[in-house]
Amino acid sequence: MRALLRTQLGGVARRPSRLLLTGLAILVASFVVFAAVLAQQIVARTVEATGASTPAAADLVVGDAEGNATTVSVLRQVRELPGVAEAVGRLDAGLQIGGSGGSWLRLSGDPGTGPLALARVTQGSYPDAANEIAVTARTAERLGLAVGAVTTARIEPEAPPIRMTVTGLVEADQDFGQDAYAPDGFVSALGAQEHVRQIDLRLAPGASLTAVRKQVDRIVAAAGGDRPPVRTGAEVRTAEAKGVVDRLKMVFVLVGMFIGVAVAAAALVATSTFRIVFAQRMRQLALLRAIGAGQGGLARALAFEGALTGLVTGTVGVAVALAFGHALALALRAFGLTVASPGFPLLPAVAVVAGATLITLLAVLAPAFSAARVAPLEALRAASTTSGRRDVGLVRLVLGLLLTAGAGMTVLLVFTQLPEPEALEYDAVPALALVVVSGTLAFFALVALGPVLVRPVLWLVGWPLRQLGPVGRLAVGGIGGAPRRAAAVSVVVALGVTLIAGVLVGGASMRALADREMALSAPADFELSTSDGSLLPSAVVDGVRGRGELTHVAPYRRLDGVGVSLPGSSGTGSAGGGETRFGATDLDLAALPELDKLDVRSGRLADLGPGRVVLPAYVARYSGLRAGDRVVLTREQRKIEVGVAAILPGNTPLGSGVVVDSADLDRLGATAGYVGLLADATKAGEDGRNAAQKALRQAVTGADGVGVTVLADQRDEINGLVDAMLGVALGLIGLTVLIAVVGVGTTTALSVVERVRESGLLRAVGLSRASLRIMLTAEAGLYGLIGATLGLLLGVPYAWLTVEALGANAPLELPVLPLIGVFLALIALTAVAGVLPARRASRVSPVTALATDA
Repeated sequence: MRALLRTQLGGVARRPSRLLLTGLAILVASFVVFAAVLAQQIVARTVEATGASTPAAADLVVGDAEGNATTVSVLRQVRELPGVAEAVGRLDAGLQIGGSGGSWLRLSGDPGTGPLALARVTQGSYPDAANEIAVTARTAERLGLAVGAVTTARIEPEAPPIRMTVTGLVEADQDFGQDAYAPDGFVSALGAQEHVRQIDLRLAPGASLTAVRKQVDRIVAAAGGDRPPVRTGAEVRTAEAKGVVDRLKMVFVLVGMFIGVAVAAAALVATSTFRIVFAQRMRQLALLRAIGAGQGGLARALAFEGALTGLVTGTVGVAVALAFGHALALALRAFGLTVASPGFPLLPAVAVVAGATLITLLAVLAPAFSAARVAPLEALRAASTTSGRRDVGLVRLVLGLLLTAGAGMTVLLVFTQLPEPEALEYDAVPALALVVVSGTLAFFALVALGPVLVRPVLWLVGWPLRQLGPVGRLAVGGIGGAPRRAAAVSVVVALGVTLIAGVLVGGASMRALADREMALSAPADFELSTSDGSLLPSAVVDGVRGRGELTHVAPYRRLDGVGVSLPGSSGTGSAGGGETRFGATDLDLAALPELDKLDVRSGRLADLGPGRVVLPAYVARYSGLRAGDRVVLTREQRKIEVGVAAILPGNTPLGSGVVVDSADLDRLGATAGYVGLLADATKAGEDGRNAAQKALRQAVTGADGVGVTVLADQRDEINGLVDAMLGVALGLIGLTVLIAVVGVGTTTALSVVERVRESGLLRAVGLSRASLRIMLTAEAGLYGLIGATLGLLLGVPYAWLTVEALGANAPLELPVLPLIGVFLALIALTAVAGVLPARRASRVSPVTALATDA
């Protein structure tokens, strides 16, 4: 055994590059895992340093995140305590600006200067007198509140107006386009605000923290009511930072799941690589058998070599990740970003190296025991390699078929768990768990049956390449001649493509669902309405229609208490012939492009018109209605019979209940005035939205109680969240793709070494260097082509199944162009991975290649 180990170690020492090449996938996986550990360290340390919303200068804090607030009276008493240098009350007030027809503004208390300030002046000056405010930049742009502007404001619609002057622009942690700041005393005086969310105290130099805290405790206790805690600033900041870190824990759990998949891919690549390496050394291994080495001893020696490979590559991967993490932190700080260094987490580093060693050891076991069974007579072969098996063996075939059957039966179980349309109660966890189980079984079935599937898939996808002449046929033949190797590498590519396809299809479906839901709640960029539900002045509606900054103007009326029943019913009860009452609106669904995203359960929205209505699913369910049925609408003594044009799966726009034609709403007794108005900005982007909002404010000037709501901000927030989630998921899945590409490059490089004599023979019979490079590069691209094909065939159905299992009534979308882009990108990446090995093979002269026996 010792002699065998010395032989193996001697070979490794003579060719250390082969060790790194063999364990390259493990090296990349170790880098990724430890880089994730360092990223978590960086985020946690940075959040602890900067993630708290309480200023660093706050020595004591009154209040907590649970909503236990205090009062202005307590704030005044605390300010008078000996040892308190400064006390700031965090309180808010809502203002309706621009007269009675303006927009709402959130006014927050802040000193504006000093160590306890959260708002920093960027232009003008901070308010220092009553009825003065400072606004954020986006608020100034949205509401037309430049420095020096004077506007009127009301605490309540019925309250008397107050003249407010904008003295400056500020930069703050949040800017939603409706944020303003002023000293807490001014905010409190505006509306006699008594509710103070938090009090931040800064102590004078030399003051006793313990003594001041006791005095503050007594004041808070004497105030009665909900007693907020009194804590040190350090305690509050630590708790706030911990809260942020805790919210990020699920993100890191998700990262860990994807990294686990990437590590599994690395193990598969390592197994394939060891098979190729051991196949190249069959003659050497046969000689060892011939001189007395036993199968068990030889297998243990090869396994030890694999463990050594994992140890070395894992250590290198951790070292590179550590250097990269510190360099990245330094680079980000050089650009002015506040980023903490990751430190030197020793235990995680040791764990990653140990894990890399263990995974590589597990990956090498099957190839080691297979290679150790080489017959001593193989030493008499002229070549140093032996041809790989092309079959999968009976045991592996049966196992693959059983796994396939298990995946199929689990899919059938998923369908039994799916909810009925419009189900009110549904637990998606069991169905999603079954989807995961089925997908796992299907993937392992693909691993087991890969060599069997490679040939038919290669026959199909390799057809265009075979039409390009001898070089194309040679490339296809090179892959088909080693189906086990091709399957091992292509399965890893297929895993990455499956995950990417799943995210793209699932993301497209969820985005369609989000668009549909947002079209219901925010069918336009803006909404005009009154605070008390009264009618909009006709001058306002006409003024909005005449503004070029606005388009798709759609005023609407609403009528409450409209009964819905089947013809001939008694008018009492619910589903099954009775009457239920809902709201009705005559919103023109064709006037707003955003409503084109609505999904229709049955019927057509285009059929909405006189004598035809659109119902939400819950109204149709309660009344037992379907598209095409006749329905009776009643209100007070009025009754009309209409047809059902369409049924929407969720609610109707603006949650109105029933959408009817204007003429039918008149027949039910609706007045002529409009209760609301929807409109879009003519120009896209923030500039267009700002111009449209200014036009709306001008149109409602002088109109009592009319306010402007920016619905488009809700869409932007949801779209940003969906984009961020998809970006993170695709970035994490890219780790698997990276390891797959590394596996293709490694396999191609080792294949070049294994087929030196073949390459020399091809050159000798007339194949040019360029043609040889093209052939080997095409072979590498074929790995990606086969894997991408298998990945799409597996990923798209399982993505649709996952969307169904969620029970969210999301439409099943197929993003064709992104999927085609992924397909072509994987082929290109795997082809690029074979470029360098192909160039190396083309440089060897035919004479040298034909004389090679190692």
